[in-house]
Parts: sequence; structure tokens; C-alpha cells
Amino acid sequence: MSMDQEDCYLCKEYFRDPVSIPCGHSFCSVCLKTYWDHADSTGTYVCPQCRVTYNRRPTPRRVQGSRQSGDHRISESYPPPPPSPDYNYAGPRDVGCDICIGRKHKAVKSCLMCLASYCEKHLKPHFESSTFKRHKLVDEIGHLDRQICPQHQKGLELYCRTDQMCICVLCTVKEHKGHDMVSAETERAEKQNQLGATQAEIQQRIHERVKQMDELKHAVDALKSSAQRALQESEKLFGDMLRSIERMQAEMSKLISTNKKSALNTAEGHMERLSQEIADLKKRDAELTQLSRTEDHIHFIQSFHMLIAQTEAEELPTVSVNPYFSFGSVTKTVSQLKEHLNEYSNEELVKVAKTVNKMPFCQLDERKRRRTMKSNEVGLYKPPSHEPRTRDEFLQYRGSPSYGRDTMHVSHQL
Repeated sequence: MSMDQEDCYLCKEYFRDPVSIPCGHSFCSVCLKTYWDHADSTGTYVCPQCRVTYNRRPTPRRVQGSRQSGDHRISESYPPPPPSPDYNYAGPRDVGCDICIGRKHKAVKSCLMCLASYCEKHLKPHFESSTFKRHKLVDEIGHLDRQICPQHQKGLELYCRTDQMCICVLCTVKEHKGHDMVSAETERAEKQNQLGATQAEIQQRIHERVKQMDELKHAVDALKSSAQRALQESEKLFGDMLRSIERMQAEMSKLISTNKKSALNTAEGHMERLSQEIADLKKRDAELTQLSRTEDHIHFIQSFHMLIAQTEAEELPTVSVNPYFSFGSVTKTVSQLKEHLNEYSNEELVKVAKTVNKMPFCQLDERKRRRTMKSNEVGLYKPPSHEPRTRDEFLQYRGSPSYGRDTMHVSHQL
């Protein structure tokens, strides 16, 4: 595979064991490894050529093939020794040496007297010459122009507490004359104490938030378990109620069937007896008809008395039918049971919904955090002990208030 570029971007030499990265650029394997080994401490990996940033160290892909240009050729049998590129040059995010000409090396120290940053080479005079003995060296910092007074072009050495700003010595003559001024070192020491107190408070708040987070996680787990149990138990209870209703339906069906069968049996018995009686009466009527046609007077008289006596002696039973008999009362009772069940279930569901909806799972505590530092300290506010009424009392609390974030309160009513 041929490559468009002639040399490695890092060592400026011909490629040796070339590899490519996702952005498409190729480098010597050893050059890229050395370059990214320096970035392991930051965790951010940048392409040396196009400056594309990778959050994770990519795996280079080996480039196959050879390259030759002019009279030079890379020999696979006898490769040249690996280059030792200098990665001490300043990158876009590094502080460059102010003395280097051309490509600047990384600065290792900054001088607050010279207001300049130096690499290891140009820093040597500060250690070797007595001229720089009183100069104060600090770790490399950028924007040294902020250390200069914009009006007098002198180094900022003092702090005006009246105007809350850093000033130079010449500022004390006119602009800040008569103001409360201290050295920057003194103000730093006092602010350092405030910084420690603020940091301690932040750490305490972190501890509280972590504790609240743990409580909330436990509460969420308990909520899930409680909801799961409630679902399982409600399904079981509703299943029992459905089976109970089905059992009631079966009992009601059995009641209707039993009464129907009993009524039918009674009616059939009465109908059978009535049929027998009708047959007997028809037989008697036929005998009477035959007797009325006989011409033998003696036989007529003798048979008449016997037949009339038998007819008068027999008392035929009377069968009365209830015209209002029906199973409508059963239907009405079941319908009323359904209405009562619906009303009761709706009322109970409303009660349960109100109870559950009124039960808070978690809520915000609106209480304000108390501040113990003075109101004229930067970023801090002390609430008044009583409500201010006069202009002077209002001016005492003219600083910008700073309240603590809402704290999480977890309810354990699961």
C-alpha cells in the first residue's frame, strides 16, 4: 500500500514500520508509540498531524508495502535505527518558552519578576546568575500579561481590599490612595483560609449528597420490591374474588335448576292425575249416556242411584296455577349484587388511589443553608438576624446572596 507523504510527520525521516490511525495519517510505529506514551497521563490522545482528539488510545493499523523516493530506499533486511524524536516541543495546550525562536519548547517554570516562561535550557541563568536570585519561580502558567497593571505596566504586588482588586505600587499613589491595602501574599494567606473552609464545606456537602444518593438508591430498591409484591398479591386476591364470583354463579345456577326441576316434577304429577281424572270422568259420562238410552225402566232406576251416589261421593282436587311465578327475582337480586359490587369497588379504588397518591416517595427540602462567614467575603452571604427596615440595615446585606442547593429528603413509607 503506497502512502502520499514521503516522511514521518514526527521524526521527519523515511517511514520505518509505518502504522496508520483512524483519521488516516501514518507514522513510524515507534514514533507514534513514544508520542502517545507521553499522553497516557492526561488520558487524551491527539493526532500529531491533524490534531483530532481521541478519548481512548486507538490501536494503530500496520501499513503494508515499501516506499522509495529518489536515491533513498528503506531496506526491510537492514532497517535504520529507530529515531529518537524530541517531544519537548510545546503543543496547543502547553505553555511555550518565551525565549525560544521558531518552534518553542515546553516551559517548565514561569518567573513572576520577568513575567516570562522558560524551558529547561533558557531557565539555567535563573539558577546560575546572582542577578536572578530574588526572582520568584513558579510552575509554568499562561497569560502572564494578567500579572501586569494595565495602567502603569508594572507587576501586580498589592491587593486593595477597598476595591477588591490587585494593584501595583504606583496605584497606591493616586487611584487607591488611602485605601485598605495589603500585600498579595497576606491577602492570599487569608483567602487560603477561606478557601479551606469553603472546600471543607463542599466536601461535607459531597458526603451528604453521597449519603442521600445511597438512601435514595435503597429506597428505589425497596419501592421496586414493594410494587412487585403489591402486584403479585393484588393479582392473587383478584383471582380469589373472581373464583368466588364464579362459585356464586354456580350456586345461583344450581338454585335455578333445582327449583325448575322441582316445579316441573310437581306440574307433571298434577297433569298425570288430571289426565287420569279426565279419563274416569269421560268413562262415567259414557255410562250415563248409555243409561239414558236404555228402555228397561227397572235397570235405569237401579243403575241411576248407584252412578249418582258414586259421582257425588268423589271430590275432585282443584289445581291452581300462580300467574306471578317466575325467576325474575333471581335476575333482580343478581343485578342488585352487581351494582353494589361496582359501587363498593369504585369507592375502595378511589380511597386506595388517594392514599397512595398522598404518600410521597421523595421530596425536596426547601430549607436554606446557613452561612457563617461575613457578608463582605467573596461569594458568601450571612442572612440577617432580623428583617431590615432602614436603608442602613439594607446596605449591610448588599452582597449577592448564595444559597445551598436543595437537599433530597427520602420518605421511608413503603
